[in-house]
Amino acid sequence: MQLDQLYQEIILDHYKKPRGRGLREPYEVQVRHVNPTCGDEIDLRVHIDGDKVVDVSYEGMGCSISQASASVLYELVVGKTVTDALSRVDNFTDMVASRGETEPDESVLEDAIAFAGVSKYPARVKCALLSWMAFKDATAQAVATSAVGPDSSAVGPGSEGGDR
Repeated sequence: MQLDQLYQEIILDHYKKPRGRGLREPYEVQVRHVNPTCGDEIDLRVHIDGDKVVDVSYEGMGCSISQASASVLYELVVGKTVTDALSRVDNFTDMVASRGETEPDESVLEDAIAFAGVSKYPARVKCALLSWMAFKDATAQAVATSAVGPDSSAVGPGSEGGDR
């Protein structure tokens, strides 16, 4: 089996059997990100306890790349420290923005390495990055909110999330 075919199978597996899908509570922040170019969208929640990413939950619609990417994100960051999770986001971002010119680190990106080929198709890079940018946004808000204290105006259960 060729590597490209294996990567396609990983993406299809995550698309057909998404991990982490479905909005769950508790959570600190919910964000909504939309790719206006193609209409892909995601509502994503993060639950952080101390310095750990306890949960990432999401609902979205769009192409197989955007939806599979959210599933891979879930598997890659839940249970990690915020610092490690954000480092993985940076690695993924660098990989898909590289236009195929950098060698991704499989030990860091695990199944996310399957999206390396996306970097050769600029129109699909935004699809792959949608959930990752939503996670980065929500995590930054959650961390900032926890630094401010419990009386802050974080988006939480029962609150309206917005395009942030």
